[in-house]
Amino acid sequence: MSADVWLPIPPDEIEGLPQGPAYLFWNGEADFPADPADCAFYVVPYMKPADVGLRPLPAMSSVQVVQTLSAGTDNVEPGLKYLRPGVQLCNARGVHDASTAELALALILASLRGVPDFVRAQDQGRWAGGFRPALADKNVLVVGYGAIGEAIEDRLVPFEVARVARVARSERTTARGRVHPLTELPALLPEADVVVLSTPLTESTRGLVDEAFLARMKDGALLVNVARGPVVDTEALLRELESGRITAALDVVDPEPLPPGHPLWHAPGVLISPHVGGPTSAFLPRAKRLLVDQLGRFVNRQPLRHVIRTTGTADM
Repeated sequence: MSADVWLPIPPDEIEGLPQGPAYLFWNGEADFPADPADCAFYVVPYMKPADVGLRPLPAMSSVQVVQTLSAGTDNVEPGLKYLRPGVQLCNARGVHDASTAELALALILASLRGVPDFVRAQDQGRWAGGFRPALADKNVLVVGYGAIGEAIEDRLVPFEVARVARVARSERTTARGRVHPLTELPALLPEADVVVLSTPLTESTRGLVDEAFLARMKDGALLVNVARGPVVDTEALLRELESGRITAALDVVDPEPLPPGHPLWHAPGVLISPHVGGPTSAFLPRAKRLLVDQLGRFVNRQPLRHVIRTTGTADM
């Protein structure tokens, strides 16, 4: 196969790339590495502003595959309208499971055990003990039970939680038990001590955590968002936080980045991390393995993994 492949990782740093394509490095720089019209397989730069990754798409008249290195594809989908029918959009399922699940557990534990208060007290040289809730014996609800949701449950189990309830778009059964459909979410919320959001951002999940959702959470519950900021209605969340009824730990927010002076920074009971669920030392080896596998399939004309959409057709 003779075709250009654009990679945001230097090709000589990825062992095992299949022979055939011309591998070109582009990580969002002002100059393109070649004519975008000759690109057949485009790997979108990771952790760059959305407009950077979208910039070459209108000129990619020959592209067959757009591969993200993120679990979500919402930052790329606005550019699909420029592409011809039949282009496959693939996400990075599996690449971020470990690191995002680790952060979800870190946020839960830090929030429940009061770690931010300890850090503030340490800065002041003040010994501040007290009674804190444990994760043990808590009911946890995972909203968005895909690969990351499964990885979160894997890490919850050793902490002796009382129960993990799972919610996804469609009902199914896993080795660990039933996954509830989204329609059953209202009945599950009042039972949860911790609600973890790990759902992709779609039209059905945008604003999912609204005033009604939050009102159904039990008093003292913790909301953890490692999904996307717009899944949560920020104003509705602020009202609940300011009332002191619930707490929150947020790796993603809306707007993002959160501007200085935004009331969410200083809302009571909130812990904010700056969208760091994915970028860890676990990212690069998993991203490289994904690219080697996908490009091997592409070169050998085998079905690709993790196809989210194909342009010109309904969502897959």
